[in-house]
Amino acid sequence: MPDNRDKRTLINQILGDKEEIAMEEEEIIHLLLERKLAKNTVDLADAHLTIGQRMADGIAKFAGSWTFISIFLSCLVVWVIVNMMMLAKAPDPYPFILLNLILSCVAAMQAPVIMMSQNRQEEKDRLRSLNDYRTNLKSEIILEDLHQKIDELLSRQELMLNRLDKIEKSTPPEL
Repeated sequence: MPDNRDKRTLINQILGDKEEIAMEEEEIIHLLLERKLAKNTVDLADAHLTIGQRMADGIAKFAGSWTFISIFLSCLVVWVIVNMMMLAKAPDPYPFILLNLILSCVAAMQAPVIMMSQNRQEEKDRLRSLNDYRTNLKSEIILEDLHQKIDELLSRQELMLNRLDKIEKSTPPEL
């Protein structure tokens, strides 16, 4: 069980306050209960996107879809069939050197764009983790406080029952 100073430090961390909170423990708990900590991390991460970041996300989303795979595979098959049928007059005959060059260029451009999008996703995950941590910490502090209150209620109830037993024993039975 952390002391009040540790609780205040944790609560400042949870609430994101820069100033030290100088309140009683009960006031601190009520402050925690009043403030909503959960935030929409997607909106926070997407709030200040540049055009390049939006494009990277869109390209990565499209490049990772079955639509892209289908279109790309279709283009490859058409390329190979057209060049095989034209034989001697083919713009890119059998070893398909031009096709290999195009595929290498596509891969060279696609990889950094996908990595940019993954970095943005990683930032979103970091925000989500921080949000989860703060929410879990708040819940833990509130549950600990409730546990202490229930323990106190149970001990007072036990005292009251003991007193009641003493009173019943000291009072003569009625006829």
